[in-house]
Amino acid sequence: MLRVSAKTLDEAYIEASKELNVSIIDLDIEIVQNASSGFLGMFSKDAIIEVYLKGEKQKASKIKSEPKFEKKEEDNSSQKDENKIKYEIKEGINKLLDASCFNVELVELRLDGDDLYIKIDGEDVALLIGKEGYRYKALSYALHNWIKIKYNLNISLEIAEFLKNQKEMIEKYLIGIKERVDSNSKAQTKPLDGILVKIALEDLRKTYPDKYVAIRTLRDGRKIVIVNEFRKANS
Repeated sequence: MLRVSAKTLDEAYIEASKELNVSIIDLDIEIVQNASSGFLGMFSKDAIIEVYLKGEKQKASKIKSEPKFEKKEEDNSSQKDENKIKYEIKEGINKLLDASCFNVELVELRLDGDDLYIKIDGEDVALLIGKEGYRYKALSYALHNWIKIKYNLNISLEIAEFLKNQKEMIEKYLIGIKERVDSNSKAQTKPLDGILVKIALEDLRKTYPDKYVAIRTLRDGRKIVIVNEFRKANS
């Protein structure tokens, strides 16, 4: 089986034909993903196809069932996919930053399992963050939707030291929340915005692994983090 990606389905068909040195009519083709143009290069998708020589699909399935041959191929494929994902994300972020009016650049992109760390820095980071972090929240939301949907990765976006400072601020605030949990076995935060909800949730879950820690959405749409005892099933 040959897996091919290209900007359009026609280009993918031609590439597969060249790779296998046969006519397109001699191929069994399965479309994995259709191409889409996206916006500013961020949400674009290549066409992806899986190709077999006619009559060879069943044979390919038998080969896949033999683990000793599969593992090395899978490991190499995994490494190639990781490098491709990092390259595509880097290109997308650079295009977005180039289209902005801010003098900033992508300085670090690190992939660790399902977690992607992105760091942006430059002369105009304060402007990119915006008053009370509103531009940071918008950019983080856009990147999350793009990267989560397309690559199923969780992102941490750092612009200069903004994320670090937000973590330090919420850690100080959570001291009082933890004191209430320790004395009353339950507590809840004040309404928190954007990234602060996620930071508080992760911090409290780490501190209280034996308690129920979750996000609750209020009627006005604002979010809080609650800590409580797990409900025990009736015996």
